[in-house]
Amino acid sequence: MTERAETERVATKGRTARLYRMVMDKHVCPYGIKSKWLLEREGFAVEDHHLTTREETDAFKREHGVETTPQTFVGGERLGGYDALRKRFGRDESDDDGASYRPVMAVFAVSALLAVALSIFVYGSPFTIRTAEWFVTFSMAMLAMLKLQDVEQFSTMFVGYDLLGRRFVPYAYAYPYLEATAAILMAGRLLPWLAIPIALVIGTIGAISVFYAVYIQKRDIKCACVGGSGNVPLGFVSLTENLAMIGMAIWMLLRPMV
Repeated sequence: MTERAETERVATKGRTARLYRMVMDKHVCPYGIKSKWLLEREGFAVEDHHLTTREETDAFKREHGVETTPQTFVGGERLGGYDALRKRFGRDESDDDGASYRPVMAVFAVSALLAVALSIFVYGSPFTIRTAEWFVTFSMAMLAMLKLQDVEQFSTMFVGYDLLGRRFVPYAYAYPYLEATAAILMAGRLLPWLAIPIALVIGTIGAISVFYAVYIQKRDIKCACVGGSGNVPLGFVSLTENLAMIGMAIWMLLRPMV
């Protein structure tokens, strides 16, 4: 928390905030619930005013000249909705453009922990060769799953930088399925004659495409690695993903029985 936000927190402790939020039979605004929680966490006593009908909500918006609820007031000042409260209290830590590596870092972290847990269960040790293999393949599988949530949106972003995808659009649609297939087969070391070529091909094309777009063309664009809705910058992490895929395929070629 920033020094300004800490000063704000101390200054507002014990003060009263008036919160207006929708609480209806069939809809309770989630941002209203979170606003109440955040205000209480920051030391406010909250006067919780429920807007129980659509007519009451619309009348409130007209009266205060706002387009959304919830709305928070302290004294004579309107603080705004949930996002405004987060910014005021220094809890909005995202970049100005919303870019973040958090989605892909979450994938890598969960994959690593799953790999360690499985290795302990199977081999009695957290760090084995299979731990590294599972980490790579679990990461691939999770990233493929994110892409498969909306293949249309993923493919739109993907063709913006992938060298093969922009020349042969069906490849952009097939990519998530190919990645998932390779990940599942390599996790169990199944059908290496199929898994290895898939991983080598899509990993190599991906690595060349990312390197060319980022380090040759110097483009500042988003990566499709976590699906089309993500806002992960295309760069080192994306290149690492592809290199790990290539490395796993080469490893299976060199050590097929491990």
